[in-house]
Amino acid sequence: MRYLIISLLSISIFLSCSKEEDNINSNLKLDFSSDTITFDTVFASIGSITKTLTIYNNNNSNIATNINLNGASSAHFRMNIDGVPGNNQSNILIPKNDSIFIFIEVTIDPSSNTTPYILSDSLTFEIGNTLQSVMLVAWGQDANFHTPNTYGEIISGTDTNKIYYHQIASNQTWTNNKPHVIYGYVIIEPNAQLDIDPGTDIYFHQNSGIIVGNPFSSQLGGTLKVNGSFNNEVTFQGDRLDSWYENLPGQWDRIRFIPGSFNNEINYAIIKNGTIGIHADTVANSNPTVTIDNTIIKNMSSIGILGQGAKLKASNTVVSECGQYTVACYIGGDYTFNHCTFSNYWNYSFRNSPSILLNNYYVDSYDNTQIRDLNNAYFGNCIIYGSLTTEVSFDNHEDGLFNYNFDHSLIKIDPNINTNTNNYNNIVKNLDPKFTDHLNNNLTLEQNSAAINNGDFQITQNNNLTTDINNITRNNPPDIGAYEYED
Repeated sequence: MRYLIISLLSISIFLSCSKEEDNINSNLKLDFSSDTITFDTVFASIGSITKTLTIYNNNNSNIATNINLNGASSAHFRMNIDGVPGNNQSNILIPKNDSIFIFIEVTIDPSSNTTPYILSDSLTFEIGNTLQSVMLVAWGQDANFHTPNTYGEIISGTDTNKIYYHQIASNQTWTNNKPHVIYGYVIIEPNAQLDIDPGTDIYFHQNSGIIVGNPFSSQLGGTLKVNGSFNNEVTFQGDRLDSWYENLPGQWDRIRFIPGSFNNEINYAIIKNGTIGIHADTVANSNPTVTIDNTIIKNMSSIGILGQGAKLKASNTVVSECGQYTVACYIGGDYTFNHCTFSNYWNYSFRNSPSILLNNYYVDSYDNTQIRDLNNAYFGNCIIYGSLTTEVSFDNHEDGLFNYNFDHSLIKIDPNINTNTNNYNNIVKNLDPKFTDHLNNNLTLEQNSAAINNGDFQITQNNNLTTDINNITRNNPPDIGAYEYED
């Protein structure tokens, strides 16, 4: 009798399992987290971010499905289905009232000259006689790629390290016919000049940048001229174009001007989402290391403009949202800023560095203090404001020159600092400039801003700044900052 009971129980369990298995291939339907997976513009040969598709079995029975990626461009997509790589897989079991994940990437290798172009494929799910699908869509764009083509050597003791980079050894012009994508560093040699045409888009891969002048050579020289125009700016940013990266800082390194580079000009540029926007080293002649006009620098994880003993001039320029300083005038130098707006409401992490740093020394590797005179740091008709209680930091050594002047500028400064000195001329102190929407980086002025009509028209005229960064004619007296209020 006992064996009979066991046999009956076994048959019952077998039938129960069989019934469950029978339901695996029944004509049931799946649910999806989205009916279309879209990849924003992806450059040729650069992989996308990973997208996730969740497949839900909201039925009371297990489902087995065949998953296949169909279409002429399916080879561009890569899938991992519930931990198993492969674009086509059979009998994928999804338990009842459960779900699985599919992770999808795309790399584009264009076979047509049409840019931008689109890849579209269908991801199908076959369950018995039922066929369901999810669309995969990727926008592609071809580009000019600047990859390492030579190397320099750094010798340290008995070790020699090779640093690979893309060399520009003669005069070149980058046009706006296709985007330019930089892998690693582009180095402009001492005898070369790189001109960048209006409307050109430049994208940097992670840890990439532009260096003007060759740090591996003792020869001086190298020139960069960014020739943007109003409404046709030159844009520098990271090469990840998915919406999640749109305002993410720290995606690339910097534009660096090493000692000896000369006649560098940046006009009508947008420089965003890097580590340091512009890094200018010691000047080796009487001309500015770099002149910056009508330019926006934003979302830098470290510093917007870093000068190290440099001679630098900026006008009608906006620097905002930096993890440390918007401008660091470090180890001396000569700096002139007219009609600039420096705003820092950084919110990606804690910030304790004021927007502006003025400094005239450094401590070397032997712990010796080296004086570097701050010959000039002039701020005319400028706004310096942000979320800290003071947005100006003075780090001066008494043995060196420390010359600075805030002239007809609106500044947020420690109220205990005496501003009744020759270093301050008709400033607007600690009044909110009332930006239109600083949270979304709109730094134009509201109607009741303290910056309106408080600038010095002499500064405007002397520097040929009668129009603002938006090409609006300035009044007399002008508004402080890069933007003139327009009714």
